[in-house]
Amino acid sequence: MSIEEMILHKIIETSNNNITITDGNGIILYTNNTHWAVYEGETQSYIGKSIYDLEELGILSPSITALVLKEKQPAQIMQNTKTGKIIMSTAFPIFDEKGEIIRVISYAIDQTEIRLLQEQYEQLEERVKGYQKQVEELKEKEDLFYRSKEMQQISKTIKRVANTDATVLFLGESGVGKSMFARKLHTLSHRDKGPFIEVNCSTIPPSLFESEIFGYEAGAFTGAQKSGKQGLIEQAHNGTLFLDEIGELPLSMQAKLLKVLQEKKLMRIGSSKEQQLDFRLITATNKNLEEMVQSGDFRLDLYYRLNVIPLLIPPLRVRKEDISFLLNHFSRKINRKYKTSKKLHQATFEILLSYKWPGNVRELENLIERLILTTEDSMIRPSSLPSYMIGQASFDHENTSILDQFLLESSDLKALLERVEKWMMLKASKQCKSTYEMARYLGISQPSVIRKLKKYKEDSINI
Repeated sequence: MSIEEMILHKIIETSNNNITITDGNGIILYTNNTHWAVYEGETQSYIGKSIYDLEELGILSPSITALVLKEKQPAQIMQNTKTGKIIMSTAFPIFDEKGEIIRVISYAIDQTEIRLLQEQYEQLEERVKGYQKQVEELKEKEDLFYRSKEMQQISKTIKRVANTDATVLFLGESGVGKSMFARKLHTLSHRDKGPFIEVNCSTIPPSLFESEIFGYEAGAFTGAQKSGKQGLIEQAHNGTLFLDEIGELPLSMQAKLLKVLQEKKLMRIGSSKEQQLDFRLITATNKNLEEMVQSGDFRLDLYYRLNVIPLLIPPLRVRKEDISFLLNHFSRKINRKYKTSKKLHQATFEILLSYKWPGNVRELENLIERLILTTEDSMIRPSSLPSYMIGQASFDHENTSILDQFLLESSDLKALLERVEKWMMLKASKQCKSTYEMARYLGISQPSVIRKLKKYKEDSINI
């Protein structure tokens, strides 16, 4: 053995890498014995053996050297061993002057642990995604968008009665969020895995009401589907039936609905067989049902059946704290939806706070979406608002004149900013009940509010 061969042998023997060198026929010339431990689980000497024989025995599956000899170019493959390991093999050919392969050098790296870690990481990633989804679902269950005491009380009542089957009647103007609260009640209940069937009683023509609500058998009437049709009440079985605008329910249907509610049994049109049903009833209306009872437009017995837990949702105009919160909430939500980052200018915010919101939460959400989609600037200024909204907003003219006076009295920017800041702190302290509300109102942190209050304490700002 020449000195060069001795040096090469020692390099391969002592290398941390798994190295094998074959001749042009695939006969192993040099290798470190530890190399083969990854294939057979024990150290053996394979010098002088053919890689084709080892491949046939399943020790190399497949052989990277055989692939290089066949294709006459470098290659990289993943091998599976008898011991269950995963090996990444890379091999390079060496050519003589005639272009014939005289040697193939291959390297084997055990990837088993790396693959295992990768699989564990992917599994962990899936679990994290699952946890995130659960957190979002829990958050969705808990989030009701309010700040006012009235809405907090409604939320507490909803949580208390959610896991009962008591009938809940939501009262309030159009757009206050009765449907949202009904869905939230269903989500918090033990029926949350069952269907939530929402029926708007004002949108179904009286002539079709009975067939839509109670369903019908095949051939029950002219024009009926051949297979019959399941009614909306049936669809709510094991879930929740939400009858919105219950005040629009035809008087002729009220007696039949009352019977279903009392007995939890239903008979389709054209059928002689009753079905036993299990559902929770939630209703909502913007009408005064008591007055409708007095006028004979609503059955007294049905009213008593529905009026088990009445919840009156106040209009948005009487709960200013919620207006501020909802403006910020829907701005964030719609910006996320359309991948934008538009903000309400403070003057715009003030106008929206003063606006009466006859359409309540529905009007507010629709307006914010419209402003974010149609305003070109990243800052939404009062000029983007509908003219009727600016006209109806109740401005504080005294404060406006104070701002004008500030501008007339001083051209010193630092002094002017300090006066405006002091004025805003005073205004916030009058409108808000705590430093946390002031922070939300002013768009700054609560510690900043406390620092500024201390700064202007001598100027009669009191909380």
